[in-house]
Amino acid sequence: MRGAAVSMPRLDKMPGMFFSATPKELKGTDHSLLEDKMQKRRPKTFGMDVKGYLRSMIPHLESGMKTSKSKDILSADEVMQWSQSLEKLLATRTGQDVFGSFLKSEFSEENIEFWLACEDYKKTESDLLHCKAEKIYKAFVHSDAAKQINIDFRTRESTAKKMKAPTLTCFDEAQKIVYTLMEKDSYPRFLKSNIYLNLLNDLQANSLK
Repeated sequence: MRGAAVSMPRLDKMPGMFFSATPKELKGTDHSLLEDKMQKRRPKTFGMDVKGYLRSMIPHLESGMKTSKSKDILSADEVMQWSQSLEKLLATRTGQDVFGSFLKSEFSEENIEFWLACEDYKKTESDLLHCKAEKIYKAFVHSDAAKQINIDFRTRESTAKKMKAPTLTCFDEAQKIVYTLMEKDSYPRFLKSNIYLNLLNDLQANSLK
């Protein structure tokens, strides 16, 4: 006996399904709105897949996971050197990126962002000093700064006064305080973190292949 034909519902007509609109209907949809919705649906991967997190945050680490004799490839020896001092860690772009990702996980990324901004500021031409100094001051030092760094009142006031006639050294005092804070507080935790240890283990295992 032949079974009765079963009518399958169309996916684009089922309420609550992902395909809630036909391609023709999507043509008139605001793409930025769709992208915002898609972004919200993406799960946070930090703490679940550290390697995947690193690769998504720092794309050039992907090539560093492969064996190569190129000087641009990240090696286990280089990553091991990061444990010698914060200075060694911050001496390379990759070290800055990985440490920055760790600080972001601790909600203190303003420290390395300010430190890097100060390093860049020291290379500024004289005619651009005032403009650049104002941007750094408003972003990190001002009492209402969105990414306010943790410095004492005296240093904050001293830096504010220097904004009247900025020099290449006007942020040195604040930068030194932030560096010491990272060195004594965040850096030791970074060396014990999964974000560092997993990267080192992966590179060491890869070097044995």
